[in-house]
Amino acid sequence: MSVVDRLALGAPGVYAVPDEPLRALTGVRMDVCGFVGVAPRGPARVPRFEAAWAPQPCREGATITQSVPVAVESWEAYRRLYGAFEGPSLLPYAVASFFENGGARAYIVRIVHEYVGPDGLPDAAANAKGVASGRVIGLRATDASGGKEVWLRARNEGDWGNRLRASLSFRARPLGLAPTAFTTSGVGFPLGTDITAGTVLRLNVGGGGRVLVGVAAVREEWHPATGVRELRADFDSPVLLAVQSADVVEGELEIDDGDGRTERHEHLGLSSAHPRWLASVLVNESEFVYPGEDPAAPIGDPRRTWFDDDDLIIDPSLPTHSTAPFAGGENRYRDIVPSDFVDFSWVLGDECPGKGAHALVDLPDLSLVVVPDLYSPRPLTPVEAIVDVPGAGGDFQACVERAVESQEPEPEDLDGLRLDPNADLETIVFWQRQLVDVATLLESFIVLLDVPPGLSQRRTLGWRARWDSAYAAAYHPWLEVSRVDDRRNALIRVNPSAVAAGIIARRELEAGVQEGPANVLAAGVVNVVDRISPARHDELHPNAVNVYLLERDGVRLTAARTLSLDAPYRQLSVRRLITMLRRVLEREMQWAVFEPNNAQLRRDIVNLLEAYLHQLFLANAFAGDREEDAFFVRCDDELNPAAFADQGKLLALVGVAPAEPLEFIVLQIARDGDGTLRVNG
Repeated sequence: MSVVDRLALGAPGVYAVPDEPLRALTGVRMDVCGFVGVAPRGPARVPRFEAAWAPQPCREGATITQSVPVAVESWEAYRRLYGAFEGPSLLPYAVASFFENGGARAYIVRIVHEYVGPDGLPDAAANAKGVASGRVIGLRATDASGGKEVWLRARNEGDWGNRLRASLSFRARPLGLAPTAFTTSGVGFPLGTDITAGTVLRLNVGGGGRVLVGVAAVREEWHPATGVRELRADFDSPVLLAVQSADVVEGELEIDDGDGRTERHEHLGLSSAHPRWLASVLVNESEFVYPGEDPAAPIGDPRRTWFDDDDLIIDPSLPTHSTAPFAGGENRYRDIVPSDFVDFSWVLGDECPGKGAHALVDLPDLSLVVVPDLYSPRPLTPVEAIVDVPGAGGDFQACVERAVESQEPEPEDLDGLRLDPNADLETIVFWQRQLVDVATLLESFIVLLDVPPGLSQRRTLGWRARWDSAYAAAYHPWLEVSRVDDRRNALIRVNPSAVAAGIIARRELEAGVQEGPANVLAAGVVNVVDRISPARHDELHPNAVNVYLLERDGVRLTAARTLSLDAPYRQLSVRRLITMLRRVLEREMQWAVFEPNNAQLRRDIVNLLEAYLHQLFLANAFAGDREEDAFFVRCDDELNPAAFADQGKLLALVGVAPAEPLEFIVLQIARDGDGTLRVNG
């Protein structure tokens, strides 16, 4: 029966046909991975701006949001925000390997150190250091004392900000109005003209002079002479000379980060009343800078900030203003410690995400988490010093002293994260457990762990024996990669979990979550740090350590198991399939909440669930030759007695038999009496 057939039609007329509610289960993404690590630049410690146009942090009274997850969908998008391989961390190598192996979407959380004072509270002054800032030369903003300096500051800490450069120019757009449209207090113009409160006008007055005025307010009114409605703009100050014409003045800011990235912001307002006020555009749109503060003015002095309720002081000739060299940016890698990666104050049900890895907890599409810089087992290969040293000539000559050529200093190392897997294994396990515990608590994503490098076989099995969670998986050994745009002329040891995340994402996108993400060659990997022998592999695989093996064709990931001791959830694909089912039902069954709790609703729910599970059955997600053997759905009167329904409750049972990936093929080899061999499956 159609919707029209069900309409109760009375007297002749036009009847609105209601939309059919969307009642279909469509599936969700399970390929998105979160990366938590150290980078030379990128969103972190987002400041709070008091202005109404600026976003506020989640926690009341907070001045910053320390950890911010940002989605990127390519290596180039990551590089634009977080830099490339110039720092001492593994994060860029991990993200590059993820995308190279088939990943399509990642959330990045940049870790910076939280400085605290003697009272244990965050030290605002120390946390604010390390951020570069620069003054806009010759530009001032209004203030009671006659003007204050305009400063810009880098978006986040790091010496990358010292290379920033910016220039503010102005564009004058003619209004095209007759002189009769102007009065000493304002101007009238046709409806639809793009002028708002806060617009700056350059008035061309008699004698060739030019005067800048601001638009205080815009209102609609009748024109007494023409009898039509028009817009009327009131000037913020009266004009004493006759106005001949006017131009709309807007700003245009160009910013160069000194590393090949630029951005341009156009149609900028020069007053805080303008909808595109320069400061608000920087806060909401720029990836490079925020409005800055005058470091020479005392904290709390109104002259310190220019971006609240001020206007820029502009010369009518509209000169271009450039910034002085930015300074003060500093890398503070050495201060970062493992506790910066977790938030011990976060609890389940907290309305705000925490810092570090806990910043990821509210992301609805997150399925995997990799933390490549949780600890640093060893420094990266040092940056190669390139010095042109001439060789010996063909003739004997006296030696000449050569001046030592200056080289670019090596970046700071991750001293605060340095842990030796053999000497500090207990500490490493403690920090890894913080990640596994939150994943097990939330039951929404899986943490991919790296077996600490350099452990013996016995200690590797001892490390594995500490875990029992279906929301964690372990990968071994570490892998070696080479990057063509890396300044380090050597192979880099990268986390095996990062490569696995890319493989898992690719298999999900190509074949679905039910496919086992294993038996795949790792892209971009040239070697393994530890060559696992067949005998060692025979021990590691039954203990759910997912091993990479070096083969003739490359490096192959041979398994995809979780660290669960519960046999039904030992396969990663099974755990992810059940997580996907729960996620789909939680998100796409909300329509049933306010429906009448009757037999029709129960039938609709059963039909809907069976249709969705049928599609998964056809995709080989379940075991069994028949649907009856693969899944069942119950939502009947026995489960929902009248007393139960009277309380507004409804219960449905869904059972599935997930298909496990094939891991072993057993062949029987027999020799006949005549000497021939037979191989049977």
